[in-house]
Amino acid sequence: MKNKFHLFLILCFLFNMAGYSQSTVFESLSFESNKLGRKVSYSIYLPSDYNTSKRNYPVLYLLHGYTDNETNWIQMGQMKTIADRAIANEEAVPMIIVMPDAWDTWYINQYDGKAPYEDMFFEELIPYMEKTYRIRGKKESRAIAGLSMGGYGSFLYSLHHPDMFCACAPLSAAVFDDTVMEARKARSHKDLFNRLFGPGDEHWQQNNVLKILSGWDQNDLPKIRYYIDCGDDDGLLDGNMQVHQIMRQKGIKHEFRVRDGGHSWTYWRTALPEVLKFVSQAFCRS
Repeated sequence: MKNKFHLFLILCFLFNMAGYSQSTVFESLSFESNKLGRKVSYSIYLPSDYNTSKRNYPVLYLLHGYTDNETNWIQMGQMKTIADRAIANEEAVPMIIVMPDAWDTWYINQYDGKAPYEDMFFEELIPYMEKTYRIRGKKESRAIAGLSMGGYGSFLYSLHHPDMFCACAPLSAAVFDDTVMEARKARSHKDLFNRLFGPGDEHWQQNNVLKILSGWDQNDLPKIRYYIDCGDDDGLLDGNMQVHQIMRQKGIKHEFRVRDGGHSWTYWRTALPEVLKFVSQAFCRS
């Protein structure tokens, strides 16, 4: 029994030395947003050598889905374990990962100005993170990814602010064409989407990923690396396929994956290692 206990201690030591458990995650921290008039919660992943080095790190903003919050990528997505393993195996570079709470904002500026979440993200959240943590504050060291509603948000932010990110990785992105959006505003998401996008069509079109992509100047394409991933059993696959087709027509370089699976954490957990690898390559090549 004593020998087994000693072996357990040795294995724990080696496990720690391998870098799998030395990183730090802080859940549900917050800062005061003047634009939203409330506190914004966030969780953050700091790599294993953060407290022993003086270096600055690239950053990945990792966005949650509808009905989730700043903790779900950690609690359900096993983000810490996956990131620790990827970094320890040198499949990803050490990076800071920021996971902000977005409630049900869909990551947009609400049409009536009452909840300008997108403005908060770029004018308050990013500056706060770069002031508070040792984050490299340039495009080539900043990436964004997310799932479902967060996949839509990451797509939208890369198109509205192409000078801010070197890589974007939407997973199972909630990208809708006009027909789907009309149906959701009329039925399944009636109260939510009418509150966010308002009456009529104008504000929706300003935040319509497919329309923005379709209207992109062929001679001024976004210099962002894209990694798009959606399950073959996911109800959102059609919107992602439309994005893929538009990008092909426009000549926008991207990687597109359709794997076995649906709209679930099982799928997103298997996607995250490739996302970390992809954004790491963008950090190194920029």
